[in-house]
Amino acid sequence: MTKAKVAPRRPVVVGDDDTNLPESWRRRPWLPILLVGALVAATLAAGLLASKALEPQIPAALAGCKTSTQIGPKDFIGPQPMCITAAHTYEATINTTQGNIVIQLHPEIAPVTVNNFIVLSIHGYYNGLNFWKSEDWVVQGGDPSGDGRGGPGYSLRDEPSTDQWDLGAVGMARPPGGAVNGSQFFIVKGSWPAPGPTATYNRFATVISGMDKAQLIQVNDKINSITIKVS
Repeated sequence: MTKAKVAPRRPVVVGDDDTNLPESWRRRPWLPILLVGALVAATLAAGLLASKALEPQIPAALAGCKTSTQIGPKDFIGPQPMCITAAHTYEATINTTQGNIVIQLHPEIAPVTVNNFIVLSIHGYYNGLNFWKSEDWVVQGGDPSGDGRGGPGYSLRDEPSTDQWDLGAVGMARPPGGAVNGSQFFIVKGSWPAPGPTATYNRFATVISGMDKAQLIQVNDKINSITIKVS
């Protein structure tokens, strides 16, 4: 018996037949492309909005604050230009992995140090840096190298004060026999060990809220961001 011949099957190709497509798509073949384009545009827009939300929010009063010439990711050619005025008061919220610490800045005591801290903060310098030191009486951070030996490439001039280094006092670090560091700051959270401060540490702020969060900070906790409030 002769076997009946079976016609070869045609391979199925995706997109070869549009019978399963909606009627509106068959009549308007450009519609799927338009929908895909709209989806891509929406995705890109969402990404841009998310990126914008992560950027430092700069108050209008500080819009003119620019950094000095930057020569590396965390290095500058010199100190930050002065841009704050005596007409305003300034407050900083340090958002950390332990919570928010709010500090009142004291330009009437240390104008150069406060200006430096503000300019670095609004340009995102501190974002992601860790606290590399945490002891019973102090916590210290703001070092781009993460080990206490780094800084922004410059030092600050001494700005002495007669204010006490009591609980919540905020100052700038300095190595023994060295100059005031340009970015590393510390928060006093206990009694300064004897014999107490033996050099100028530019006391430029005081914790007014979140001291309990400062007490919790351990080595490698991070500064997520620092925002500045002007009034």
